[in-house]
Amino acid sequence: FNLKSSRSKSTAIMTSSSNIELPSQETLDSLLSVAITASKQAGEIILGNAGGADVLKSKANSRDLLTLIDPLCEKTIRETVLATFPTHAFLGEEDVPPGKEASAAAIEAKLQQLNDADDNDNYLWIVDPIDGTSNFVHGMPLCMPSVAVAYKGEVVVGVIHDPHRMETFSAVRGRGAQMNGEPISVGEQSDIGDAIVAMGSPPAEESMKMSLAALPVLMPKVRTIRMIGSAALMLAWVANGRLTAYWEYDLS
Repeated sequence: FNLKSSRSKSTAIMTSSSNIELPSQETLDSLLSVAITASKQAGEIILGNAGGADVLKSKANSRDLLTLIDPLCEKTIRETVLATFPTHAFLGEEDVPPGKEASAAAIEAKLQQLNDADDNDNYLWIVDPIDGTSNFVHGMPLCMPSVAVAYKGEVVVGVIHDPHRMETFSAVRGRGAQMNGEPISVGEQSDIGDAIVAMGSPPAEESMKMSLAALPVLMPKVRTIRMIGSAALMLAWVANGRLTAYWEYDLS
């Protein structure tokens, strides 16, 4: 999911550049710990079904899939989160209809509910239980849970756990990004000709046309382009320098 007005996805490297009130460091540590635990538990479910999964239904079209395992992973994450933070709000894939407009509307509605509530904690957990569902359906080890925590409408914690490689990418606003607890940084390429660029394969027809139109413009200028099929993984790999950049029209 994307937070509207270019707010960070759960995989973004978070800095303290925006002037917002942050939770205490102790609270951030607790949020991060629960997000990592929940992501790893969902990752175990993904690994246990790594040979592939049956499609439960399609969402926007036949390229936008939901399996029987998605709701199981989401339920596991939700229960783990609410066991520690029972008053926090939760937005999962099952709560959101397909399409970019629906994603933005769902997040805005949840944030508005938090603003209107008298007894809210201003925390919203935003979860994609299996990012890279088509990869998962076909048994490709390029799929994983993505978890973000927003506080007062701003993402403050993000976690992506890649169960296939046992790599946990995390970020806390103001602290930078880590993989398995060690600091990571983006690639040092300064020339576009040295760049390895990842791109998405969006399910929507308009998005697909825009992506294909950009290919002949970008491909001659960079070292190579990769299409991996998981936005979370591609963004995480940008964060640790395996990829130089990632782009996708209409990411939701």
